[in-house]
Amino acid sequence: MFSVKNRTIIVTGASGVIGFAISEALAKKGARIIALGRNKEKLNKSFEQLASFGTEHLQMVCNVLDVHSLQEVAQHLDKKKITIDALINVAGGAAPGASSKSEFLFAETPLEDSFFGLDLNDFRYTTDLNFPGSVYPIKILGESMAKQKSGNIINISSMGAIQPLSKSPAYSAGKAAITNFTQWLAVHLSKSNIRVNAIAPGFILTEQNRFLLFDDKSGNLTPRGQRIVSHTPQGKLGDPVDLVSTVFWLLSEKSSFITGITVPVDGGFSAYNGI
Repeated sequence: MFSVKNRTIIVTGASGVIGFAISEALAKKGARIIALGRNKEKLNKSFEQLASFGTEHLQMVCNVLDVHSLQEVAQHLDKKKITIDALINVAGGAAPGASSKSEFLFAETPLEDSFFGLDLNDFRYTTDLNFPGSVYPIKILGESMAKQKSGNIINISSMGAIQPLSKSPAYSAGKAAITNFTQWLAVHLSKSNIRVNAIAPGFILTEQNRFLLFDDKSGNLTPRGQRIVSHTPQGKLGDPVDLVSTVFWLLSEKSSFITGITVPVDGGFSAYNGI
């Protein structure tokens, strides 16, 4: 029912924790992975592991915010006459300077610890990475799907899209935008046999959020990390592999009547109001 055998799937951010978990799971089940990542060293390391599940996989260094870089990927795939069945946009994250140090602005709070102390370059980078960072790949790599009148697009949203996360305005805004865009694009492409959905992970430990969740010196959860776990009914952080079953479901032809939704995979976080 959920077979991906012989399907060609592009995964952006494939060398990251979540991107690799998804790529590996799909490769194990016979999918051909086109792994994209901006860090060549990390991508090579991830690709070595993918290669153990078949020799048909491809890797390409690509910056999802660089249109020229994406065009090179599209041209290469077109030259090789590779038909794309699905695109999974995993690339995302947050720069430290885009998060405020203080949750609230009290009279005594230093302005540099509040919203007014955010680094605007980090703010712009974070919103770009989480919104245009998915829009650009869809526009450039997804064009072949429009031409062939078939395809499947999965975006990665966040709990921050459902309810803004304290201290993280740029990340939350970027993910809210991609959730809204997922709905818009699903409608826009509905007559072209292309489905568009998103997954909203709960709090899953990655390289990008480790600095928020764990104290570097003690290795223990930060106060913020403790609050997150206590607000998650299952009482734990998620694992990247927790997203895999939802990816298979959304890719399946048995889900052909499902488009325009965002699926929380969050241990109950979004359902719990804390009272």
